[in-house]
Amino acid sequence: MANIKFTLNNKVVEVDLDPSMRLIDALRLHFKLTATKEGCGEGSCGACVVLMDGKGINSCLMPLANVNGHSIITLEEFKKTKQFKVLEECFADEGGSQCGFCTPGMIFAAQSLLASNAHPSEEEVREALSGNLCRCTGYQSIVNAILRAAKEGEGLW
Repeated sequence: MANIKFTLNNKVVEVDLDPSMRLIDALRLHFKLTATKEGCGEGSCGACVVLMDGKGINSCLMPLANVNGHSIITLEEFKKTKQFKVLEECFADEGGSQCGFCTPGMIFAAQSLLASNAHPSEEEVREALSGNLCRCTGYQSIVNAILRAAKEGEGLW
């Protein structure tokens, strides 16, 4: 066990957990933050994406020791932002979410893209989503939602 200190959803936390524990397990089991989903457990599906220092990472691949000193944002906190409100509305209006299992990862893929490129092309959106799998919607509605969010959220990213 080791003391690991990091910022979680804008609050400094310190835990004495196995440093090899996956971040997703710490989030779900220790912190009871369940918006982060585990799909494949291998970093291939994107359902477990959270923001670390503002960039999307696969929490199923991240050992807890590696978040020491960093900032982690989960969907529970991100929902409080104006960026989320725009993304949520655009995903709903464009039919970008059906079962919702992949949605947290898709939202963070969109956020990561828009934070670095506020006016992406369709090709850039598709590239940003390449690490996220969706079995319900297909991808066009998700791509449309992100492109729409880029326009409607002008100035937020």
